[in-house]
Amino acid sequence: MTGYSPDKLFKLDAALKVRFAVLAIFVIAILAAFFVYPAWWDKAIDKINVVSPVKIPGFFNMPFKLGLDLAGGTRLTYLADVSGVAGQDVSSAMSGLRDVVERRVNLFGVSEPVVEVEHAADEWRLIVELAGIKDISEAIDLIGETPFLEFKEPRDEAETKKILSEQKAENKDYLLTDPYFKPTNLNGKYIKSAKVEFDQTTYQPTVSVQFDDEGAKIFEELTTKNVGKPLGIYLDGLPISAPVVREPIAGGSAVISGKFTLAEAKKLSERLNAGALPVPIKLISQDSVGASLGRDSLDKSLFAGMLGFLMVAVFMILYYRFFGIAAVLALLIYTALVLALFKLIPVTMTLAGVAGFILSIGMAVDANILIFERFKEEARSGKGFGMAIDDGFARAWPSIRDSNISTLITTAVLYYFTTSIIKGFALTLGIGVIVSMFSAIFVTRSFLKLFPEAVISKWPLLTGVKIKNI
Repeated sequence: MTGYSPDKLFKLDAALKVRFAVLAIFVIAILAAFFVYPAWWDKAIDKINVVSPVKIPGFFNMPFKLGLDLAGGTRLTYLADVSGVAGQDVSSAMSGLRDVVERRVNLFGVSEPVVEVEHAADEWRLIVELAGIKDISEAIDLIGETPFLEFKEPRDEAETKKILSEQKAENKDYLLTDPYFKPTNLNGKYIKSAKVEFDQTTYQPTVSVQFDDEGAKIFEELTTKNVGKPLGIYLDGLPISAPVVREPIAGGSAVISGKFTLAEAKKLSERLNAGALPVPIKLISQDSVGASLGRDSLDKSLFAGMLGFLMVAVFMILYYRFFGIAAVLALLIYTALVLALFKLIPVTMTLAGVAGFILSIGMAVDANILIFERFKEEARSGKGFGMAIDDGFARAWPSIRDSNISTLITTAVLYYFTTSIIKGFALTLGIGVIVSMFSAIFVTRSFLKLFPEAVISKWPLLTGVKIKNI
């Protein structure tokens, strides 16, 4: 074949691979940009749909998940009293506390609440973040209340007469004693679920309760022992029902009946489903951020990010010229990819998280600077443009890898051993560092290799170093 050369074919294949890679990068970046800010797509599509016979749908819109300091809301800090819990069981008790409070907050209808346990020194704390909550006092009451459901069995007639007699004589030891029912081991902590039902005879609302395995055994023993007798059901110390036991009840199911309205029955089932708090808690701090203040913080954060990006872009273009333009373009793509990941995961964006993201932009540029400086050294040694790029990237990679790994180790430590505010910073910084490694090694390199070597070799001012034309 005339003019055939394996070298030319290889170079053609390599050039095609670079072009396809750059095309794929741009397609992914554009999709990521539309995902981050779908209004660009929607505005363009609205104009096209006016004249187009086929209606093009709008782009998928998924909002960023904003933290309290940006979206507004309240942060509650509770101190847990674990003095009555054995040392080895504290962690388990706090985990149960978190689950109970989280269920209560969900019943209140709060959007994406955050409930976390913190352990500092000898103190155990529960952090509750409620975004967009309006009636905070009602939420605090719901979180802190401890509905206590207990089942009581009837006392002997002689015992009842004695207590009534002592109460009539105003004996202080008996004034608060229930003369008709006495406590049992069955209480609300054994409840597995509760739901509203209607009595098939009276059509009155009732609450059906299902006990767990241990509670079912206690309930069966209690009903077996008291066939033909009333069983007292008390909520927060007050009697709400006293049904008569007709036969032993197995299976762990009970029905709480009373003169309930539908709203009262629903509230009772919700409180029972919420459960009792495993340990007492005390509200020690309450920080509220208004929606307008949060919006102002978000606007300032975005302005700071844009200003920082612009300053970095100007510096890179002025100092590294053509390489700086390639780095800025890669940085724009990096920003779109990272923000898209923040939406997809999703990452709760806080002021600290925004700071971590902005810092990661600087670290992404740092990797490019290492590569460009290594390229200059290789070019000054007499290597051609393509070889200088390959060797520059290869020799800069160990430094980039080690610095980024050390940063990732730091972010991992911050994420697992600090509070929620610092966790947001660590998470956004860690994601940014991982994506920056891809951006510096793959995206920037593809852009540089796409540019004609002859032009770079002919115009040294484009790179700031004279390159041998090979």
